[in-house]
Amino acid sequence: MALATCMGAALVSCSEAGPDGAGRSAAGTAAAARLAGLAQKAADTGSLGVIVRIDSGDGKPVEVARQAAWTEDDHRIAVDDRFRVGSNTKTLTATLVLQQVAGKRIGLDDTVEQWLPGLVKGGEDITVRMLLNHTSGLGDFLLTPQFLPSLTGQAKRAWTPQQLLAITPAQDPPAEPGKTYSYSNANYEALGLILEKATGSGLAELIKEKITGPLGMKDSYLATKADWNTGREHVTGYEPDAEHLKAILSETVDLPEGVGFAGPERSGNKIDTSAIDPSWSWAAGGMVSTARDWQRFLTALVSGELLPEAQLKQMRTTVDAPEEGGGYGLGLMRVDTTCGTVWGHTGGLPGYSSEIYTDASGRRSVAVLTSTNFGIKEAKAATTNKALVEAATCQMLGKSQPSDSPAG
Repeated sequence: MALATCMGAALVSCSEAGPDGAGRSAAGTAAAARLAGLAQKAADTGSLGVIVRIDSGDGKPVEVARQAAWTEDDHRIAVDDRFRVGSNTKTLTATLVLQQVAGKRIGLDDTVEQWLPGLVKGGEDITVRMLLNHTSGLGDFLLTPQFLPSLTGQAKRAWTPQQLLAITPAQDPPAEPGKTYSYSNANYEALGLILEKATGSGLAELIKEKITGPLGMKDSYLATKADWNTGREHVTGYEPDAEHLKAILSETVDLPEGVGFAGPERSGNKIDTSAIDPSWSWAAGGMVSTARDWQRFLTALVSGELLPEAQLKQMRTTVDAPEEGGGYGLGLMRVDTTCGTVWGHTGGLPGYSSEIYTDASGRRSVAVLTSTNFGIKEAKAATTNKALVEAATCQMLGKSQPSDSPAG
């Protein structure tokens, strides 16, 4: 089970945006207003808090922040709030790996055993490329009995990547390395360790030196504990209480009795998950950022600013991943929508869900950040959240918003 909210099925048909000149300006104003309506509807039907930022590359981004009324007592959301971007971190980790590949310090066909001897079962048959595109044959540690209490915050334990790899099961059913796509956070825990060994630097230091520093991402950092860095305000995250969580996930996950998120109880059977320690997610999902910062990273990557052409081509070479909406490359998702193909990733941690994409050129980008992850798996919440993502993605691509997605 990947802690990420993916777009899944193809989007509904979208038509071209309005004519040039005044007509386009009026259409743009109407589209922005409708997007705000969709964001408020999503917030009121389960998304709770929403940040939407669309950058069309013209220097005039569309920015929307909306939330359910009761959440204002905890924090008034702003578009530049910090947010746990979860598995979007994988794209950053993959970028660092491919920079080392370009420098010939790491090879995509190197085996895990070469780099991490004795640490990963079957590592002699798993390559760096397989870790990057989730075809390693490794399962995930997220829902193992050992780790689940830490995921929910019921147990306070600091996990090392080595410890997480030690409890990682094989895929079920078993899969031969290189044959089957199956999303696993364990792949990126291993990649983080390989990066550190290849460079002699810590992951947080590499991120600052190679990515956030050069790009001026001043509100982005790798979380190493539960506390948020001071300075920029941050979004409060929420999840359903144990009873409602079990009901929402009953068709896909058999949660043990008594498993639920730890934190202050809030309105409507919700739990404030902001203090749950995300440091375990590390190279797989540990980044804190803002919509603007992460769009800056993703557009720089896809437009060729961070990688040579050869490595960017490898990153965009995908394996089939229908559950992600299209394909999965080397840390980069391809999502095929009826408004066009977008590139990026999704992210999910307790209380935080995100979808951040660019167009194929890396000029346009969109971010939709939502202050719950499991909460938008409930049917009504999922429907309104998907409608919002669809509308924002279409607008980013210069297409009109889906006509059958009501704003009110």
